Amino acid sequence: MTLPQGVEIRAPLKPGYDRILSADALALVAKLHRAFETRRRELLARRAERARRLDAGERPDFLAETKSIRAGHWKIAPIPADLQCRRVEITGPVERKMVINALNSGADVYMTDFEDSNTPNWDNQIQGQLNLIDAIRRTITLEQGGKLYRLNDKVATLLVRPRGWHLDEKHVLVDGQRASGGIFDFALFMFHNAKELIARGSGPYFYLPKLESHLEARLWNDVFVLTQKELGIPNGTVKATVLIETILAAFEMDEILYELRDHSAGLNAGRWDYIFSCIKKFKLDKNFCLADRARVTMTAPFMRAYALLLLATCHKRGAHAIGGMSALIPIKNDPAANEKALAGVRSDKARDATDGYDGGWVAHPGLVGLAMEEFVKVLGERKNQIDKQRDDVQVSAADLLNFQPEQPITEAGLRMNINVGIHYLGSWLAGNGCVPIHNLMEDAATAEISRSQVWQWIRSPKGKLEDGRKVTVELVRTLIPEELAKVKADVGAEAGPTYDRAAQIFEQMSTQQTFAEFLTLPLYEEIQ
Repeated sequence: MTLPQGVEIRAPLKPGYDRILSADALALVAKLHRAFETRRRELLARRAERARRLDAGERPDFLAETKSIRAGHWKIAPIPADLQCRRVEITGPVERKMVINALNSGADVYMTDFEDSNTPNWDNQIQGQLNLIDAIRRTITLEQGGKLYRLNDKVATLLVRPRGWHLDEKHVLVDGQRASGGIFDFALFMFHNAKELIARGSGPYFYLPKLESHLEARLWNDVFVLTQKELGIPNGTVKATVLIETILAAFEMDEILYELRDHSAGLNAGRWDYIFSCIKKFKLDKNFCLADRARVTMTAPFMRAYALLLLATCHKRGAHAIGGMSALIPIKNDPAANEKALAGVRSDKARDATDGYDGGWVAHPGLVGLAMEEFVKVLGERKNQIDKQRDDVQVSAADLLNFQPEQPITEAGLRMNINVGIHYLGSWLAGNGCVPIHNLMEDAATAEISRSQVWQWIRSPKGKLEDGRKVTVELVRTLIPEELAKVKADVGAEAGPTYDRAAQIFEQMSTQQTFAEFLTLPLYEEIQ
């Protein structure tokens, strides 16, 4: 195959890959890289500088320089017809069977994921793009286990989550530099599918992960504008929902919507990454310490403030507010445990719907109907409840930073973090980034909470178990082999060498002196 000037591919090109990696498609990747890579690097440098200031004791607040945007009377551009109704959204990786089942699930929206629920090895990224081409054209099928999977007549509206600004695509170089993973995912999808989606009465719709500022949203907006111009489609055709999954972005929600106002489809409360972000940003604060992960729910003070502020901000601007993921999944062969899990999902979605959210996420097709019931109870025949203005919501910086509960921290909670971390990392290294563990659907965000909590408990004076023992490096190192043995027993015959490597990585990342910004960054260098 012929590559555009300056483009190099350092990965095997399997049969059919040239369908995605055409010269014209790669030329779009290269054009966007050359236009925006310098700014991406500058924004990542700004992140690092901000992190240093937070480590030194600075605390975030609403920006003085953008006060006029928060106070202004403006709304985002109109939302397309097939994005008006988003009561239940199902998420999952770009694996072929998942794509078919999710589109058929009865959810209003399927967010297909190149990011946290996907291991970004070369084959997953390219095969995922091929799966989406086939799905959009309704030619996708799969024969597996004597069963034929194909699309129903009615399917969910498709949204795509590319990788975040911090991730590279190491297999594709432009002028000797790695391409941005997010731009690579976005550009290939746009090149192959934008016009086809428009012709079918829909459009290219996205979820944007890991943003930490409105300047990062501005960069995405500029990428959208240039891409639409290059492809000859109207400005504003692209629509994007931003995941508010960092504590810093929570202080800039108005500004993020404003930057994307021609291309915005609302905000989502990405709860698991949000908790990880809080731990990461205040990891050196002696007064900061969160309880066991299971105790940090959406009703915790700082999570409740964040959820209500997001809702009020979105509806003020005519945008959808989408609730986050309930990680619970149906439990086979244990009716009592299954009923408890379903009750947890029902409670989560009922709270969001009653608050005023327009929809929420589930991780399993078996939960779509239950979640839909809770939103229909509140919405009835209405497609959304954007007209429900929450002028009563008043959230201060102190509310967003009211980090509770601090207790209990238990040995069981510590072991669970170690166990989930090793189990997830082992699966991720083997190529699967979306894993049911102990009846919860885990992805990179929950693994990040696991390792960052252990790291922070070791260093915090408040990092003590309820029996009085301090969480220490020695204690963690004692527990890791025990939890590795349990993981291997759970996984069974499929427990290959990646799990031993996962235990090594977890130990290193949770006990080393320096805190790694994202565990996926060093892990990415270990996969093909």
